[in-house]
Amino acid sequence: MAMKHFRPTTPSLRNMTVSTFDEITKKTPERSLLAKKRENAGRNSYGRITVRHQGGGNRQKYRIIDFKRNKDDMTATVIGIEYDPNRSANIALIEYEDGTKSYILAPVGLTDGDKVVSGQKADIKPGNCMPIESIPVGTMIHNIELNPGQGGKMVRAAGQDAQLMAKEGKFAHVRLPSGEMRLVMTRCRATIGTVGNSDHENVKIGKAGRTRHMGIRPSVRGSVMNPCDHPHGGGEGKAPVGHAGPMTPWGKPALGYKTRKKNKNTNKFIVKRRK
Repeated sequence: MAMKHFRPTTPSLRNMTVSTFDEITKKTPERSLLAKKRENAGRNSYGRITVRHQGGGNRQKYRIIDFKRNKDDMTATVIGIEYDPNRSANIALIEYEDGTKSYILAPVGLTDGDKVVSGQKADIKPGNCMPIESIPVGTMIHNIELNPGQGGKMVRAAGQDAQLMAKEGKFAHVRLPSGEMRLVMTRCRATIGTVGNSDHENVKIGKAGRTRHMGIRPSVRGSVMNPCDHPHGGGEGKAPVGHAGPMTPWGKPALGYKTRKKNKNTNKFIVKRRK
């Protein structure tokens, strides 16, 4: 998928790029698969801001995605590839033989009229879903379950894929896009192929207004705050950080500080840490 550039008639257009949406073949979403999306502007149930810099943005409806893919041995036909405002990847609308429609993540190479199927006997082709025990070693996969029947949790972003490296007993070795090697139960399901819309990472925002449309509010440098608001704040003029390294607003090191709990119960499934 290519990028669209603009003539620099304004400073904001000079570096701005947008996707050409070549993969998109269906403009309007399926109404039966839409759900309301409540905007909370980063606030929790008490009304307190727990995630900063969120709020506003264009109205969105949530597209109900079938991450479980549990309709086994029933062929589905791809009706169209759609844009999803809730994720970086595109989605594909499929219709099963019994007339049921659902959304799935659109992998690279999936187009209108293609057939996809789930189950142990499915072919190794993009869009098909099956247990890892039925997938050959070396295959690129995405939408991987962490627990059988839970639905895909890992490798769902645009342009991402994981590689099935080996199988040992009831566990398989999967190399994730970060470089981490992880054990996944072979009864867990995964989808064949690479997630589409791989050029998403090349999009340049270009202007502040686009981030506001996405629901992202402005952020302020800590060095211009008061000492009570940020560890970098205070001082006369342009003062240095005043610490051994940059700090988060809550006093934690901002660079290289590991935030994963050391006694997390899933550590035993990580064979090799990410790069």
